[in-house]
Amino acid sequence: MKLRLFPVVLLLLLTGIFSALKAQVTVKASIDSTHILIGDQIKLLLEIEKPKDLDVQFPQIPDTFSTHVEVVNRSKIDTVKLDSKVREKLIQRLTITSFDSGIHQIPSFFFKMKEGKILDSAATLSLAFQVLTMKIDTAKGPVDIKVPYSAPVTLKEIIPYILGLILIGAIIFFIFYYLKWKKKKIPLFVKAEKPDDPPHVIALRELDRIKTQKLWQQEKVKQYYSEVSDTIRVYIEKRFDIPAMEFTSAETIGTFRQNKNMADENSLDQLQNILSQADLVKFAKYKPLPDDNNQTLMNAYSFVNQTKKEDVKTPEAPAAEPVTEEVAVP
Repeated sequence: MKLRLFPVVLLLLLTGIFSALKAQVTVKASIDSTHILIGDQIKLLLEIEKPKDLDVQFPQIPDTFSTHVEVVNRSKIDTVKLDSKVREKLIQRLTITSFDSGIHQIPSFFFKMKEGKILDSAATLSLAFQVLTMKIDTAKGPVDIKVPYSAPVTLKEIIPYILGLILIGAIIFFIFYYLKWKKKKIPLFVKAEKPDDPPHVIALRELDRIKTQKLWQQEKVKQYYSEVSDTIRVYIEKRFDIPAMEFTSAETIGTFRQNKNMADENSLDQLQNILSQADLVKFAKYKPLPDDNNQTLMNAYSFVNQTKKEDVKTPEAPAAEPVTEEVAVP
C-alpha cells in the first residue's frame, strides 16, 4: 500500500515545486500597434522577470510566424536590474511586418527554465493584429500623380556654396600672385629686417659678456685677450670704416694717426695698449698680471665710450607766440 502511494506523493511534490517556480517568473509579449497598413512595421516586445540565479532560455525566433507575418529584425537580449537586486528582467525587441491584409495571429512564446535538475517552461499569451489596405475611390477613376512641391532654398543650404566660391577665388588669387612674384624673382613673403644697433651698443654689450664670463680668472687668458681685441676691431670697422680685422695692430694705429680727427691721443694710447697686449699674449706667450687684465678691459670700455657716435637730436623750434595788435581808441 505504501509503495502505491509513493508515485502520487512524488507527483504532488513536483507539481508544488513547478507551481512555486512559475510563481517567481513573469513572462509577457506585447506589440505597439494592433492596426497597420500593409507593408508597415510594428514592434514586438518579449519580457521575462525572474530571480537572478534562475537559468532561462529565450524562445528561438523564426524568420516567419506564418505565411503572412515576417520577422524583419531581432535585437540582442538586454538585462535590466530591478530594485530588489535579486531579480532581473530580460528584454528582446523584434520588428515584424506583413504584406497581406486581414487579421493575423502571433503564437505564444515559450521560455524554458531550469533550476538545478528541475525543468519547466512559461508561455506568453498569443497576440493578433490587423493589416489594412489603402482605400481607393473607384468613382473618380484614374488620378494624375501630384508633382512634388519645391521647398524654398534656405541660407543654411547656400552657405557651403558661398564658402566654396570664396575658397576657389582665394586659391586662384594666390596662384596668380605667386606666379607674378616668381617671375620677378622676388621673395613672396619678405620679413621686415630689424635695424642694427649702433656699433658702440654692440661693442659694450660684447664687453659685458666677456666681463661676465671671467675668462682670465679661469686661466683662459689667450681666449680673453682674443675676444677683447676682436670686439674692439669689429667696433672700429663699423664705427670708422677701417678694416681692422684684416689690418695688423700697427696698420690700425697708423690709420688713426693719419686721421687725427677720428680719436684723441688718450683714446689712441688706450687702443695701442689693448692691441699690443693682445699680440703679446697670442703670439709671444706673454703672461700678463691680473692688474693688466683688468686694465685692458677698462681701456676697451673707455675707448668705445670716448669714440662712440651718438645721434644728435635737433631741438624743436619753440612755438611762435600769437601777435596781438593794439588798436587805438579815439
